[in-house]
Order: sequence, then C-alpha cells, then structure tokens
Amino acid sequence: MYKIILQGEQISEEKILELAPTIKLAHFFQRANLSSFTLEQSPNNETIQALRNNFAGDVNVLPGDFDRSAVKLVVSDMDSTLINIECVDEIADFAGVKDKVSAVTEAAMRGELDFAESLIARVALLKGLNVNALQKVYEQRLKLNPGAEEMLAKLKANNIRFALVSGGFSFFTDRLKTRLDLDYTLSNTLERDGDVLTGNVTGVIVGGEAKAAFLLEKCKELGIAPSQAVAIGDGANDLLMMAEAGLGVAYHAKPKVQLEADCALNYTGLEGLSGLLGLSD
Repeated sequence: MYKIILQGEQISEEKILELAPTIKLAHFFQRANLSSFTLEQSPNNETIQALRNNFAGDVNVLPGDFDRSAVKLVVSDMDSTLINIECVDEIADFAGVKDKVSAVTEAAMRGELDFAESLIARVALLKGLNVNALQKVYEQRLKLNPGAEEMLAKLKANNIRFALVSGGFSFFTDRLKTRLDLDYTLSNTLERDGDVLTGNVTGVIVGGEAKAAFLLEKCKELGIAPSQAVAIGDGANDLLMMAEAGLGVAYHAKPKVQLEADCALNYTGLEGLSGLLGLSD
C-alpha cells in the first residue's frame, strides 16, 4: 500500500471529503498534523492529478518500498535548504562580485556546470577578502528556513540523527552544528592567510559524490541500511545522495531536482519533512 501525503495551508478535511468520491479512496485518511493528511491507497495518475488540481499544496506519493517508521537518519543540504541563502554569494557581495558569483552558483545548482570547477572559480574571486566578512554574513544575512527548528525538534524527539552536508563552508556548518546541536556536518574549508582569504579551498572539495559517500558512511556507522535514510536538498549536487537514500526530497528546488527526487516540498517549509515521515511531537 502506498501513502499519498497532502500538505499545505489550504488543505482541509472538508475539501478532502468533497473530493472523496472523485479520487476513490481505498482507505480513509489519517491526520498527520494541522495541515497534513495521509491517504493510504494505491495511487493512480487520475487520483494524483485530481488532488494536484484541487489543492494549492504539496501532493506526494511515498515510494512503495519506503518504510517511514524505520527512518534513523536525515541528511540535509545547507544553502537554500536548511538556511535561506547561498553563503558564497553573500560573501561575494562583500567583495563586490556578487552578480558574477551568483550567476555561476545558479547554473551549478541547475546542473549546468561541474560543481567542483564552479566552486574553485567562485572562491578564486574572494581572494584578498577579510575573513570578518564571513562573520557578517552569518550574523546579518543567514537565517534558518521556515520550519527548520520544528523539523529538528521532531527528529530529535523520534531519535533520528541529523547530518548537515554542504558544498559551502565549514565556517557556517560549524556554527550551525553548535547552535542547533546537530549530529554531523561535512563541508568545504576556505583557506586563509592570516586575516584574509587566499581564494582557495583546502582539501578535497565536497560535491555530489562526497555527499553521497558521507550518507553511506554514516549509515554504516549507525548500523542501518541506506533505505533508512532520507536526503533533502535543492540543487543538482544533492541528487547523488538522494539516489542512495530511501527517500529523496526536493526542497523548493531547481527543476532538475524536482523531476528526479521522490518527493517535492514547494508549499510547505521544512516542517513538511516531518509530515512526510509522519512524525509526532
């Protein structure tokens, strides 16, 4: 039996009841939270299309072999997923090259450029910038995306580990790990020469392959199968880890990611992940 998850502010029990004869429910729905419903039935294209035509909300079908009650790990991208910005773009603003950097970032996230090569090119433009710009970005521009704290609290309450993986920078993942009490992080490190950036990244660049390998490594470390992990992100460099996970979730994502992920959240915030997993407080 598949599960169809409906989430969004405009979804109501009354509206679903109106549509019940049309969508031919095999089983009645169960309320997951105030704005989320779970319909347990074998999906067909007519049912899904009817729901999407009638709701300004997220309509997702969980894979038939995905057991959401068995999830033990969530691996999340950082920039434009857990947080509201692309950190490299905001750093570039302090160097006066934001337009040039953000154009490359956007193309890389759409999957049009090699991620590692694009990151090297973008970081090179930061050469000579004082490192205090990173602190200004963190304090003045970085915010958690809606629903992030609610999602993290529910994951912790249900004993699900959380890993933050990023093609961005350790300056930000380290601070978020401490601030939010995250279990694991993985990211790139900007090289410094005293108080200025050299325009280089130290070590192996964290891109799509590294994110996927990290997910598998943590599954092995925790003694769980990859099918018990969920991966969530917005860019093309998140697709490899999504493919390894039991459930791949596109969060307000680029078109390529929306097409390839198992589920997509476009109307809800990160609390939508809790709805997909049926998590209680």
